[in-house]
Amino acid sequence: MRQRRMVRTAEQLTVVSRRLTASHGLNGFTVEQLCDEVGISRRTFFNYFPSKEEAVIGAVHGEDVERFATEFLDRGSRGWSVVIDDLIELVKVQFDRTDLSPESHAQLIAAIDREPKLLTRFLGAGRERERQAIEMIAAREGVGLDDPRAEAIVGILSALLRTAGERYLDPKNTQPFGVILDTALDAVRTVLAPTQPRKVHA
Repeated sequence: MRQRRMVRTAEQLTVVSRRLTASHGLNGFTVEQLCDEVGISRRTFFNYFPSKEEAVIGAVHGEDVERFATEFLDRGSRGWSVVIDDLIELVKVQFDRTDLSPESHAQLIAAIDREPKLLTRFLGAGRERERQAIEMIAAREGVGLDDPRAEAIVGILSALLRTAGERYLDPKNTQPFGVILDTALDAVRTVLAPTQPRKVHA
């Protein structure tokens, strides 16, 4: 319960900091003002984030990362063909535990539009997650961190998540995120499926 309360407080800090940044810019409000809205002390804020900028980007909670990695590694190596299936399945489970919505996404975009320097931090956080994913895959499959297969899987997964995320957040969308992600993966498989050699007629 304590861990869940901490996660909820971190999420509230991110929501409020994005709204304040979009409205006033990072220099237009103080940590104290942010804390007053969330109902915590300034000292408590720094137990969650080192700065307002990091609060806007949001936290990838250690508990969630550890759970994801444990569930992935516990499945054990069963061949490269199932690695991306395992990752997609766990991503869908993780998505259902988060609070990604068109509203929260719009708040992040609005904050970045107001403070473009946040984009560098946001992209940096994404690269760090990709690095961690490569490490996790390499560890399970018993290969080096420079193995091109691990890098290829993470590259494909990142592209799928970006495409599926954009479609999910489209105001006209009516499909669940998991369905959109599965459809995108099926499309990739269709494109990459081996083709029969063309017959040459004499």
